[in-house]
Amino acid sequence: MCLSVIGGTYVLLIVAMLLADATYMADQTFTAAARAEHPLRAVLTQNPITVALADAKIRHSIWLSLISCTLAAVISLVVAVPLGYLLARHEFRGKRLLDAVLDIPIVLPPLVVGLSLLILFQFPPFSWSARSIVYQVPAVVIAQFSVACAFAVRTMKSTFDHINPRCEHVAVTLGCSRAQAFGMVVLPEASRGMMTALTLAWARALGEFGPLLIFAGTTRMKTEVLSTSVFLEMNVGNIEAAVAVSLIMVAAAIAVLVITRVWGVRDAGL
Repeated sequence: MCLSVIGGTYVLLIVAMLLADATYMADQTFTAAARAEHPLRAVLTQNPITVALADAKIRHSIWLSLISCTLAAVISLVVAVPLGYLLARHEFRGKRLLDAVLDIPIVLPPLVVGLSLLILFQFPPFSWSARSIVYQVPAVVIAQFSVACAFAVRTMKSTFDHINPRCEHVAVTLGCSRAQAFGMVVLPEASRGMMTALTLAWARALGEFGPLLIFAGTTRMKTEVLSTSVFLEMNVGNIEAAVAVSLIMVAAAIAVLVITRVWGVRDAGL
């Protein structure tokens, strides 16, 4: 009973936060409708989400978020598949160290990740490209990738751990090379895990803030993404826009959860 109460309290906290956002948005919408001559039109055109979507700055942050998160997620998957396979299938000296290093972006404070990236690009061979990357759009993708990839690697390692290696060994004994066995036997089996890794990396990239703040900046109409839009709108006291952008991110997160549950694997290994 005690454990149920403790667990239920946390679940209620999550639900209460989401309901608080939705209630605040509904209250602002109905307040605007009550003051308008045409209440129905006000509900459709003056609610905070519609107002936020009409803002060119918010639309830019949405498009940049979609593009950068997708790029970061795809690159994360490309890196995570071989790393996850290496950790799941092979024993080698330094494996525990490599496993620990891959967890560093997960446990490091986000601001430290951003600061470390900023310092890294002051040294050769990265310094020559610093002007075209730091505080530019590429920095957004790099900052998102630096953290999201760690979650993708964990997911792919768990996926390969759950795939029986016997089929791969049989394919090799029948004349396939290691690469052919991997591409024709292992990857099809890992497709659901790859979908999970991709969606989780995308969601993690969408919610990234600390590294973006330090490494990419929060320049309007340039490096502004949804997470930094919330920060900027809060700074100018535009609570309605901040909540509206937050609800857009919540909707994206729920969509990712649905995709993961329907087409991905339930055990993500995180």
